[in-house]
Amino acid sequence: MLQFTANGQDTSYAPITPVSPERVKVNNIYIIGNQKTQKNIILRELDFTTDYYYDLETFLGILKADEQKIYNLRLFNQVEITPLFTGPEEVEILISVKERLYILPAVIFQLADRNFAEWWTNQNRDWSRVNYGLRLNHSNVGGRNEKFRFSGQLGFTKSFDILYSKPYIDRKQKHGLSFQLTYSDQKTIPIKSEFNRQVFFTNEREDVLRKNFVSAIRYTFRRTFYNFHFATLGFQRTWINPEVLQVNPNYFQHEENNLRYLYFQYSFRHDKRDNVAYATSGELLQLTATKYGLFSNEDLNEVELSLTANRYIPINDRFHFAAGLTGSWFLSQRQPYTLVRGIGYNPNFIRGYELNVIEGQHLYVQKNSLRMKLVDVTFDISSFLQADQFNELPLKIYLSGNFDHGRVTDRNNIPENAKLTNKFLFGYGPGIDIVSSYDTVLRFEYSINNQGAGNFFFNLRAPF
Repeated sequence: MLQFTANGQDTSYAPITPVSPERVKVNNIYIIGNQKTQKNIILRELDFTTDYYYDLETFLGILKADEQKIYNLRLFNQVEITPLFTGPEEVEILISVKERLYILPAVIFQLADRNFAEWWTNQNRDWSRVNYGLRLNHSNVGGRNEKFRFSGQLGFTKSFDILYSKPYIDRKQKHGLSFQLTYSDQKTIPIKSEFNRQVFFTNEREDVLRKNFVSAIRYTFRRTFYNFHFATLGFQRTWINPEVLQVNPNYFQHEENNLRYLYFQYSFRHDKRDNVAYATSGELLQLTATKYGLFSNEDLNEVELSLTANRYIPINDRFHFAAGLTGSWFLSQRQPYTLVRGIGYNPNFIRGYELNVIEGQHLYVQKNSLRMKLVDVTFDISSFLQADQFNELPLKIYLSGNFDHGRVTDRNNIPENAKLTNKFLFGYGPGIDIVSSYDTVLRFEYSINNQGAGNFFFNLRAPF
């Protein structure tokens, strides 16, 4: 009798594909690469804890969101969170970061005008309208994410500025404080607008025409990851040369050449963007109320309300859509010229109207961009720069199609500016956005407005 024996294949040394568990528990959290930054600053951004079970899909989403939160601290060039499975339902978490260069002494060389197009076209590329000086930024004092900034500036606007910000003053890392002191003076100042362009004034002796001093203290409360509350108490004093009042008697709301007042500002901000420098997903909401003049004996009594609401919607790996809304409302009919708002002043720009200022008491601007990612590469430049903070150069290039619209309500109905105030305005056109390391954003756009004017425009930050 013949017998046959069937032996199965020996797979004792074959790789085993683990079955994904339905839930996981974190045993330990390890952080590497933080040579300067203290661990608690990173741990503050984590939405998970050890010795607690999480649904796996939910947990992976938490890790992705936490990567974004840590990156948006602007302390690191790279952030990676990796789960390491050590058991059927157990993981160790490895957080790897690459720190930025935190102390950045820099030479100030920037245009004093509202934007590049204003300087290039309206001011005829006047090199006297350039600010220059020195700035020192320390973005991580003591490894605690504290900010210190000092700058001394000459040129078109002479200024001195010092700021210190401590994000957390308590063990639970919810409360923060910051202080700022700023002084500036100018020999050429905008005193009004005519035909929707700024009018500048300089006297024959080239005297200083305006001096401005501001001091402020800000309290910050961050109860949850994405929600922030800010309360600011400040004092501002603005002096102007009496000749300014001869040219524009309405520069201030009174006949004196000094404007002094305390102000209080409250802001709520919900910020859930994937990248605060150039967002491609998430949302931003900010509501602000400011009271200028807290006591009856001050030179100003005004209330301003403002809104920012942005949404960034990913469509697929290459396309995303961005929409943003800003608005500002003054309760009084007329404000000192130092408080004038309008389209053409940051952040209220409509593409195609970069050369104009449209001033009033109420405004809204709504912006839209459909963007396609053309390039997403990282260059290894370690052979040129040995420093870890600069040995890689990321580069992303987006092609954008843009459409903006808005309106300014001028309750005073100034005839010289009637062409663009109290009217619906819009602009549209294509653009190219270049995004690189250390939050660098370059924008090249061609825009046409509803007046039929078209032009090329260059900007150094994201539109919203």
